[in-house]
Amino acid sequence: MAFVVTENCIKCKYTDCVAVCPVDAFHEGPNFLAINPEICIDCDLCTPECPADAIFQEDDLPEGMQHYRQLNIDLATIWPVITEVIPAPKDADEWDGVVDKEQYLLLE
Repeated sequence: MAFVVTENCIKCKYTDCVAVCPVDAFHEGPNFLAINPEICIDCDLCTPECPADAIFQEDDLPEGMQHYRQLNIDLATIWPVITEVIPAPKDADEWDGVVDKEQYLLLE
C-alpha cells in the first residue's frame, strides 16, 4: 500500500513531508504534491509532518477522495521529484481547510 496526497494540499503545498521521505517518492507540481506509489514504501513518516493533514494511506482515504489515488499516479509520471523543503506559498495558511479546491489544481 502507498500513501496518497489529497485535496487539502492544493494551494497549500507545504513540503515538510518531503524532508522525511526516505525514498524520494514526492513529485512537485505548481500548487500540489503527488506521491509515486511505485516508490512509496508505506513508512508513514510523511503523514504526521503534513501541516494540512492532506496525506492518507490509500486504504483510508476520506469519503470523496478515492480518485486522488489515480491522480497521484498520473501526476507522479509527469512532475519532477522533489527532495528538499521549499517555502510554502505566502497564502498557504489561508487555503488550509478550504473545501472543493480541486478546481484550482494546476497541472502545468
